[in-house]
Amino acid sequence: MFFIIPGPVIAAVTFPGVIVHEAAHLLFCRLRKVAVFDACFFRFGNPAGYVVHEPPKDFTSTLLICMGPFLLNTLLCVAICFPVMLPREVFGVHNGNLLMLWLGISIGMHAIPSTGDVSTLWHEGWAAAKRGNPLGILSLPLAGLIALVNAGRIIWLDAIYGAAVGIGLPMLLLNWLSA
Repeated sequence: MFFIIPGPVIAAVTFPGVIVHEAAHLLFCRLRKVAVFDACFFRFGNPAGYVVHEPPKDFTSTLLICMGPFLLNTLLCVAICFPVMLPREVFGVHNGNLLMLWLGISIGMHAIPSTGDVSTLWHEGWAAAKRGNPLGILSLPLAGLIALVNAGRIIWLDAIYGAAVGIGLPMLLLNWLSA
């Protein structure tokens, strides 16, 4: 059975993920030389964070800015949780480092691009696809999948993703390496 907790409460409890999500947008704006007008890494409200930037000049930049949080949050989730899972899976030692697991999973569950990111990806992807851009064409099913995952937040799909990446992936890798 699933229960609903208001988004601002979830954002407050998992604030490191919100901060990394917005930092990823900012990072990819900087890397692609897209001017940023305002950024808020965390606040109590909706949205919990944001980055306001100029429209990117090309679709590659749009794709990277929209998907940057997915890449960065996922990588950080694994990097933070892996050292916690290593002693558990390899040596059977439960180091009880729940703080690190909370941090990693909090970051991982905010990897999923927001509805605003998906909307941008969808509209810009269609425009790029009409111009024959292969990335634009590939982005359309990706945007659809992300929209479904966003809808799945009501059944905690974002938390399931964070736990799968932070706990499940290291367990699978370590079990595979030790086999």
